[in-house]
Amino acid sequence: MANYKTGIVLGGGGARGYAHLGALDALFEKGIKPDILSGVSAGALVGAFLASGLKPREIFDVMRSNSILDYAKIHLPVTGLMSLANLEKPLRNHVHVEKLEELDIPLIVAASNLFTGTVRYFEKGPVIPIVKASSSIPVLFSPAEIENALYADGGLFDNLPVKPLIGRCDRIIAIHVSPIRPIKTLKNLAQIAVRTFELSVNGNIHEDREQCDLFIAPKGIATYDILDARHAEDMYRLGYEVLMRQDIPSEI
Repeated sequence: MANYKTGIVLGGGGARGYAHLGALDALFEKGIKPDILSGVSAGALVGAFLASGLKPREIFDVMRSNSILDYAKIHLPVTGLMSLANLEKPLRNHVHVEKLEELDIPLIVAASNLFTGTVRYFEKGPVIPIVKASSSIPVLFSPAEIENALYADGGLFDNLPVKPLIGRCDRIIAIHVSPIRPIKTLKNLAQIAVRTFELSVNGNIHEDREQCDLFIAPKGIATYDILDARHAEDMYRLGYEVLMRQDIPSEI
């Protein structure tokens, strides 16, 4: 028997994570709220705020005011690594617990163990290091150390972490914001790293989709760069509109 009624999965996608917030806002308006969350990368960040009690539009305002997902604005280097230290202050200010297991809504966060080459689904442990690890795109961002191991973006192995919710929920709703888009040029290390990452994280999406009761992929989200949040409001609206148009049967 399932432990939870509704599980919501929030996939990775950098700045496209703003679409998660629009989709969640629409779900809330339809009376659908998560009993458990599973997230990776930008989805883990959104999930941490949501699981702390913030509403989708409140999360949007926090993320925009702190430029959390606007990696272009914080001057990505073309030759080297940078940290995600800019995530810490807003997380500390708005997530008022230290550990995942203390959140109001259970949250599972996917991160990649660089030592073992496997994905780990964290359900317990320190919120900030785990969310930072899950969001650390390899090459661009320094991995995070947790329990004497180095962890990076969970999307390396699972960019839509449906698996940890299978068998635990009556219904699973997944929001996918990382489709591959055609490009014409690659100008620097940052763009090459991001493109390599984008191409590597979509391998299991079809399989994951089959496990969901409702799979949401906002049309047009691929036109937005995952490093640039200048169009955050537009991405939010894409997520909102696709859910508002969706006829969701009461039984799912």
